[in-house]
Amino acid sequence: MTEPLFREDAYLQACDATLIAVLPEGIVLDRTVFYPAGGGQAGDSGVLQRADGTEVVITDTRKGSEPGQILHIPVAGSILPEVGERVTARIDWARRYAMMRLHTALHVMSCVVIAPVTGGNISPDKARLDFDIDMNLLDAEHIERQTNALIGRAVATTTQWISDEEMAARPELVKTMSVKPPSGQGRVRLLAIAGIDLQPCGGTHVANISEIGAIKVVKIRSEGKKNKRVEIVLAGAA
Repeated sequence: MTEPLFREDAYLQACDATLIAVLPEGIVLDRTVFYPAGGGQAGDSGVLQRADGTEVVITDTRKGSEPGQILHIPVAGSILPEVGERVTARIDWARRYAMMRLHTALHVMSCVVIAPVTGGNISPDKARLDFDIDMNLLDAEHIERQTNALIGRAVATTTQWISDEEMAARPELVKTMSVKPPSGQGRVRLLAIAGIDLQPCGGTHVANISEIGAIKVVKIRSEGKKNKRVEIVLAGAA
């Protein structure tokens, strides 16, 4: 099991860690700042720096087959550290921070487009949500304007925890039909944006929605009967 430091502090960029396993699928550390792909958010990349200063480049991060296991996937052909070795795990912060901003932006946008969410994806350069909604009800200018107006409120984000039983009793908190809230560990993590949004989410987010900056809706298209896709980018990257 890997201690997920990113869950308590998404702004941690590096940590010291010990290798506890080297598997064909990837490297397992006792603790990490690397977020594993999940909930539509891409996994982190970065490096593991060894005591002699050499680095193992990590191209992706995934959940392992064992509960709580996080796999750091090295570049093919890398000379790997040994079990028990101490390393410094350091993420590609610019890439992660872009995803934190976009992921939080999707939370805000889900309060503008009021419809069940059927899918979503967050990468460093763009993000999207799919909605079960009539295509005629989606207007790019309206979504962009209203989302940016909410972002302009500069509201802090906070994390809350509720029990599995409380989560089961409050199904209205779940907006995403395609991703079930993680349960079975006794509690579920919620992201709260006061007066705007509250829903279960295990991803990484900015501390205040003002950090998102403005977003731009770059595409709206149909991906099937129950999937109408709204794709956004950060305005400065448009």
